[in-house]
Amino acid sequence: MDFQKFNQQFPVVLPITVAWGEMDAFQHVNNVVYLRYFESARIAYMQAIGMNTDVSDPKNNPNPIGPILADSYCRYRRPVTFPDTLHIGCKIKELQEFGLVMEYQAYSEQQQTIATLGHSRIVVINYFTGQKSQLGDELLNKIKELQPEL
Repeated sequence: MDFQKFNQQFPVVLPITVAWGEMDAFQHVNNVVYLRYFESARIAYMQAIGMNTDVSDPKNNPNPIGPILADSYCRYRRPVTFPDTLHIGCKIKELQEFGLVMEYQAYSEQQQTIATLGHSRIVVINYFTGQKSQLGDELLNKIKELQPEL
């Protein structure tokens, strides 16, 4: 897949420069690092739609509704090494009653292809009560602005 086509598939694409220290004893980016890359893209997406990502003090927050990661999955297709720049594409794959499923792809500039795939399930909760919460019309509208196909 060429980069232009990759870029068109995702409403949020975050470039990340691979650091030498992210490689492991096998001389490629360690598997756990991709979960951090996906997290960074996920937060960029959430900021793009105005979702609350600062829930550090829920009792004093006028909007205690925010995301919590329920599960995460990675499929490693190709090893990535330093130096490289990965472009992490992020989009919502599925809306659910109390959350959503996000899809990620890591495009390697060096290899000119997708190196890693992933997805995660996000549950929306009220950080004050600890209970699940619905996304709400305002967030749903912002998601649909970013991804009209949903």
